Amino acid sequence: MEKIVSLCKRRGYLFQSSEIYGGIQGFWDYGPLGVELKRNLKDAWWHDMISGHNELVKPESAPRAFEMVGLDSTIIMHPQVWKCSGHYDLFHDHMVDCRESKKRYRFDQIRGRWVEYQDKKVFVTTMAEAEQELDEVRRRGMKFFKLRNKDADKITVGNESLTLDKLDSTENVLAPDAKSLDTLTEPREFNLMFKTTLGALGGEDDTTFLRPETAQGIFVNFKNVLDSSRVGLPFGIGQVGKSFRNEITPRNFTFRSREFEQMEIEFFCHPDQSQEWYRYWRDRRLAWYKELGLSDESLIMREHHQEELAHYSVGTADIEYAFPFLPEGEYGELEGIAHRGDFDLRSHMEGKLDPSTRPMQVELGEDGKPKYRGSGRDLTYRDEATNEKFVPHVVEPSAGADRGALAFLCEAYTEDEAPDENGKMQTRTVMKLHPRLAPIKAAVFPLVKKDGMPEVAHEIYGELKRHMNVFYDEKGAVGRRYRRQDEAGTPYCITVDTDTLTDRTVTIRDRDTLEQTRVKIDDVVADLRTRING
Repeated sequence: MEKIVSLCKRRGYLFQSSEIYGGIQGFWDYGPLGVELKRNLKDAWWHDMISGHNELVKPESAPRAFEMVGLDSTIIMHPQVWKCSGHYDLFHDHMVDCRESKKRYRFDQIRGRWVEYQDKKVFVTTMAEAEQELDEVRRRGMKFFKLRNKDADKITVGNESLTLDKLDSTENVLAPDAKSLDTLTEPREFNLMFKTTLGALGGEDDTTFLRPETAQGIFVNFKNVLDSSRVGLPFGIGQVGKSFRNEITPRNFTFRSREFEQMEIEFFCHPDQSQEWYRYWRDRRLAWYKELGLSDESLIMREHHQEELAHYSVGTADIEYAFPFLPEGEYGELEGIAHRGDFDLRSHMEGKLDPSTRPMQVELGEDGKPKYRGSGRDLTYRDEATNEKFVPHVVEPSAGADRGALAFLCEAYTEDEAPDENGKMQTRTVMKLHPRLAPIKAAVFPLVKKDGMPEVAHEIYGELKRHMNVFYDEKGAVGRRYRRQDEAGTPYCITVDTDTLTDRTVTIRDRDTLEQTRVKIDDVVADLRTRING
């Protein structure tokens, strides 16, 4: 993981936000290559899910044909949206404070191991990454017991790594930045929404929130889309946009950030068909990641246990990826596919539903009236063929653009051997990104900076630039230029050589296979398009 993080900064994929001032935790900036990668990922999702969808044809394994449309809702919405959605009351993590270090941690993210010395046993914790955890726990354990390096074999460190929420008590816990035991407070709830203020006065009545998800913007626009687009059930509304969550302890590079982008679909369907659609979207979304290059060995589909389900969920499956910062055999969430039932539309219509009731009823306050009043708007759907009126059920495939970009970066990072400009085998760092996702689709090189080769290369570069993002490089030996593009993830390099000047052909070199083929200059654009989209 350290090599990936280093490459991301060196090659301009990712930088820590406000780095010249020491950085700000949980926020990341995308550099010249990173912004292209993330944009390509979002464009691929939008095309494959929304704009490229053919509503006239029933997709394989889908119950029937369906329509897809898009939306772009605001980041700041009416405060009542978050009260009726459940975020105001229920959207929280449990946090603990350390009385000694004055630092705050998310309770279920503090990891550690039991350490024994003589007749004493303590639980030593750390916030280090998984690969450094064992060494860090051993180091802190020896420091706690006041042992020197020569006495390292006198302590026993447990094999099992545990999170703090798995312990019965924190009495024998050494907090991540503490020197004494039992310094952590009892866990308490911490709402994850960022507060902000509307207007100039800034009173309590002017408080609202930055959205923690894009989904609610779709639900509150359900009727607008239905009336303006003439869509009929089943249909989906897709949205890509920023969301904000005030994470207690953002960590693991961009995996858990406070500002991130989501790619979400809310798919509306008849209640009787919702389980079929849930299975369809679950399988389709998993296949999408594989089509773009994530390996079978690195992906799993995990159905949530009953106790894990969110208050609105009838069923949820997570697509998880084996991120390299996680311990061996563990996976991190890449995308969730949730069967939300009719919770959201009913809540925005009638008022916030009580998740403890079955079937769910509107939650009432002490006065016997809805605790959080709904909009009162009719959000039911009437089937023109059967005249049946009902509240649609919703299936939600919710993906993170930042987590997706991180997964593809981790999957792409490869070290192999390839010949240098002298034909000698050397270790090569290469980012094997799918051509659709690669920030730069092709690089154009003149073999040498003379004999008219740069002029021809300029011509090819200018033509390609009209169709895709390409790069021009004439500095250094061609072998070193190949290596630079391999590390940037560029799938194809086009070289203008002496033969080009006589037969108007160029060499196209494949990043992954290292195969070189001759192509006519007039066919280069079409050839690359076929390679990229094929």
